[in-house]
Amino acid sequence: MPFKVFVATEETDLKAIFRLRYHVYCIEWDFEKADDHPDGIETDAYDEHSIHIGIKDDNDRVVGAMRLILDSSEGFPLEKSCELEIDKDTLPRDKLAEISRLAISKDYRRRKEDKFIYGPDEERRIIGSFNYNQNYSSKFYYRRFDDKDRDSYAAPRQSSSHNDRRNRHEILFQLYVKMYVECKKRSITHVYAVMGKGLLNLLRKQGLKNFFKPIGDAVDFHGIRTPFLGDIEKLEQEDFENSPQLKEEFTRDL
Repeated sequence: MPFKVFVATEETDLKAIFRLRYHVYCIEWDFEKADDHPDGIETDAYDEHSIHIGIKDDNDRVVGAMRLILDSSEGFPLEKSCELEIDKDTLPRDKLAEISRLAISKDYRRRKEDKFIYGPDEERRIIGSFNYNQNYSSKFYYRRFDDKDRDSYAAPRQSSSHNDRRNRHEILFQLYVKMYVECKKRSITHVYAVMGKGLLNLLRKQGLKNFFKPIGDAVDFHGIRTPFLGDIEKLEQEDFENSPQLKEEFTRDL
């Protein structure tokens, strides 16, 4: 099935993306409170400082989206919410962005992949006196001080590009291709991301085996999530070199 990936600039496309986010984040997964978005669209203060990437199916429906948050007076959510093990001041702000609000329509999610993309990839912990059901707020992350899974974030051995294509989640893959293209157009060299181990493993199946590295302890937010830094140069020098097919697909529109 053909998909069309685009950067949303028209109001109708932006609203379609925000409606998809509402259905995924508020209705399906209860990550955000539906009562806070009575108009049926999910937005926040970072949206006006973001590049909004969408994907449409052959019926012209927006079925996938994510955003690249650019530097602004709002800052980056990850820096506010996670304790980082890097000196963020060494990263040029105008060459940094944050991947956020990945949303894929349930019509195009294979059930077995839901737990990787959205569901907790390990049993939820209680951190101190924090009780998720009682104290949840979308504005804060809660740090898990002992991250026993950090060793599992090392890049796996290389597999064949044939297996990567066979196991591909096409919408997820195409969103990340567009993310790379937009980063290159804007001279962005690094991207932040907060994600679970399941999503990280799913991205590695797409061929992005060396792109992300953990830069802090996991936090409890929509499940156990870890802050990562993606290095565009590492993607090009390692992942592209290991897979000419991946390089061709990522660089086709440059």
